Amino acid sequence: MPPARKRARAYDDTKIRAAVLAQFAHIGQAVSTLTAEQLARPTRVGERTVRELAADTALTADGILRSLDLPAPPRVELALVDWPADTAPLRLLLDGTARSFAAAEPDLGALYARTADRLARALDGVSPDRLLALPSGAMRLGDFLVTRTVELTVRTDDLNDALGLRIPHERQALAACTRLLADVLARKAPGGSVEVRVPPYAVVQCVEGPRHTRGTPPNVVETDPLTWARLATGRTTWAEARDAAQVSASGERADLAAFLPLLG
Repeated sequence: MPPARKRARAYDDTKIRAAVLAQFAHIGQAVSTLTAEQLARPTRVGERTVRELAADTALTADGILRSLDLPAPPRVELALVDWPADTAPLRLLLDGTARSFAAAEPDLGALYARTADRLARALDGVSPDRLLALPSGAMRLGDFLVTRTVELTVRTDDLNDALGLRIPHERQALAACTRLLADVLARKAPGGSVEVRVPPYAVVQCVEGPRHTRGTPPNVVETDPLTWARLATGRTTWAEARDAAQVSASGERADLAAFLPLLG
């Protein structure tokens, strides 16, 4: 008899909504102060410049507004932990759109202010159970906002890396990003032989093999939230993180290289 599927993690919809708006505002405030030279700098994300990356982030927030303008689908088609498997085709679609969007929006500070205001008003009073028609399938608004914490957390880190800034990470956004990516790993590599710890936000067991039941687990991986986000999204590799002492791993099964990155 197959093991019962673990119950999906619950998120506080009100806190997630506030975290998404706050993290978007942090990025917008930073973007509004950038010079032309800073906006033209390269980033670690393909061939995109800072301007294109910032425009892409605003575009994904604007996508929430576009989805809310469409009729609600009849039923859920995409669960929260299944979302990462559908990001690769969508990302290819958005890449070209973001470049056009960046070229058409010379004042990114104004774009962020306008989008933030529209998003806050659009989300006010809307049920988190409202379904959105997304390219990858129908999804709860509340669940989709959890996925936006991943997008915004990673984009904040990308911009900090490219510019040498310290755009703040909203605690609730970073926590939700960490937990969702940990749960995606547990779905991708089911099992109980390895315990992955990302303090202070998440602990999951994964990878086939003998299940740990009590005492100190024989296979343990531990890292910090931002390193975990970089590993899960391909910003850094398992080997690079190990060499930089950003990940500790003990036990013969404590090697996650085969399962990373998690996002396409």
